[in-house]
Amino acid sequence: MTTPLRIGTRGSPLALAQAHETRDRLAAAHPHLATPGAIEIVVLKTTGDRILDRTLAEAGGKGLFTKELEEALLDGRADLAVHSMKDVPTWLPDGLEISTLLPREDVRDAFFSRSGHGVDDLPAGSVVGTAGLRRQAQILERRPDLTVVPLRGNVQTRLAKLDAGEVDATLLALAGLRRLGLTERITAVLEPDVMLPAVAQGAIGIEIRSGDDRTRALLAPLNCAETAVRVTAERALLAALDGSCRTPIAAMARLNGNALTLDAKVLSPDGRQVFTARRAGTAAEAAAMGADAGAEVKAQLPPGFFLP
Repeated sequence: MTTPLRIGTRGSPLALAQAHETRDRLAAAHPHLATPGAIEIVVLKTTGDRILDRTLAEAGGKGLFTKELEEALLDGRADLAVHSMKDVPTWLPDGLEISTLLPREDVRDAFFSRSGHGVDDLPAGSVVGTAGLRRQAQILERRPDLTVVPLRGNVQTRLAKLDAGEVDATLLALAGLRRLGLTERITAVLEPDVMLPAVAQGAIGIEIRSGDDRTRALLAPLNCAETAVRVTAERALLAALDGSCRTPIAAMARLNGNALTLDAKVLSPDGRQVFTARRAGTAAEAAAMGADAGAEVKAQLPPGFFLP
């Protein structure tokens, strides 16, 4: 190899852990990539990393964490970009695609608190900090007596704000905590009936240029077929809903053998309006199931429900 294979990534500890996992899997699959200098990690700062004083919805949505990485792919500074799939917009720029999904981690959310063992145990009026509308809406659906405030920053920053007493509780994706080795701090793991996960939560996606057959071939051994089926169903739901960070959308697909189930939920930001759908089918029907569930939920929504 005359030039290194360049992995584009954000610079947060979690993003770097995911990039290193990708690098290590590539090196294990292709011995020539295990030599020094064969793989280069290109760290880029995204708009989402710079804007920390607003929620993602207020700042512009999911693309804030992928835009600069995608620009690096398109102009040749990177050969592949590693993303948390829950941060990837429904539609990608022309010429780019998600070619590979690594084995998915646990999809559930972890709960951290200084004053309760779970959401139901928090004293009335407790302040919960969270970065996303999905968690906000489901917390308020279950506990309208709580106060939810924006809490941005990486995992370490949010836990530091909890320790400093800025909030009484917060939630983070269990997958990221496992990848960072921070599970000992968890107060409780929230089951999906309490907090349905974000679309594609726990999945790492690798984006490439559509015409880059060399990189596609190198990544092929890393793709997890089960993760691909589950993420396909969830993202098809998101596409049917025209979803973004501006609307609280939660979904979880489960695959047992060839049997696929999909649970979906859309809420108003205050948690007072809740719309759900459930589908069961086969792995081959993943995209159709997601689209159909999305259409069912969308038909339930009152006019003007989605934020602009």
